[in-house]
Amino acid sequence: MSTDDKPPRRLVPFALVALAAFAADLITKDLAVAALDGQPPVRVAGGALYLVLLHNPGAAFSLFPGQTWLLTLITTLVVLAILIFAPRLRSTGWAVGISLVLGGALGNLADRLTRPPGFAEGHVVDFLSLFAPDGSVWPVFNIADAAIVSGGVLLVLLALFGVDYDGRRAGRGADQTKAEATVEENA
Repeated sequence: MSTDDKPPRRLVPFALVALAAFAADLITKDLAVAALDGQPPVRVAGGALYLVLLHNPGAAFSLFPGQTWLLTLITTLVVLAILIFAPRLRSTGWAVGISLVLGGALGNLADRLTRPPGFAEGHVVDFLSLFAPDGSVWPVFNIADAAIVSGGVLLVLLALFGVDYDGRRAGRGADQTKAEATVEENA
């Protein structure tokens, strides 16, 4: 069996990171709703962070508030695309980056499917505000949003440094890449 025929070892960290991001998002949203509903913003870390409960009907930065059903559909398609693409991952960095995006997408999708006002139109729970209690410095966000942004930044950095999703580095020959993959597999 050649190296290319082996099942990808990156699926375990991929699944663990995605599940951790998803679980962290669900738990923190439930805690935020329980503790912050009807309460004034809570100042944390000398005002570097505020905890404030918002129900966002739109996308990031409260864009497209009247299109919740469309955002639900798009997020569902993104999740499916990531799951179809995941078995091709051979780079641990790409597996972590894409799994953060997946975990975050699942967290916000869960809100859209289960929270009021109804199925596929639910509002996303946001509760983290940087430097101001009202989101005036940076939009109010949640753990899912942080995971999506962190994963996206990691993927951009990997691309800038020439690391491909299959573990190859840009500008390297296929023979050198296979030799490096063999060494990595045996390590």
